[in-house]
Amino acid sequence: MCSNILRSAEIETLEAFAADYDEAGARTFGCLLYSLDKRESATYWWRFAAGAGDALAAHLLAAHHAATGPNPDSRAWSAFSRMLGFRPDRHVPQPVRHRTELAPNFSRDIPVGQAARVFLRHPRLPVGLMTR
Repeated sequence: MCSNILRSAEIETLEAFAADYDEAGARTFGCLLYSLDKRESATYWWRFAAGAGDALAAHLLAAHHAATGPNPDSRAWSAFSRMLGFRPDRHVPQPVRHRTELAPNFSRDIPVGQAARVFLRHPRLPVGLMTR
């Protein structure tokens, strides 16, 4: 599903997300992180988006938790996504590209120093950024 989101028009939400942290951009950013094997970080942004009312983000959380094994989190996020009115025909975007592309100017002019490289390659969020 993340691949579909990243190949759909939803990729354009990343540019706005960089400026104002909206829920659609948070969901799409979560998919980008998930595709880079940053699962914990991805679920953080999906929770952020779902908490702001994004039904697809709640569904992504349900699917993620279902894939990791039967647990109450999957059922809870599934119920929450339905409460938000999730419907696949309405919420799951269709790909419009054959490959994933970043929104124009998303990463342009962003200096990436050594500290940022270490942060991006670290398998877990730093303790100060983790939720409990």
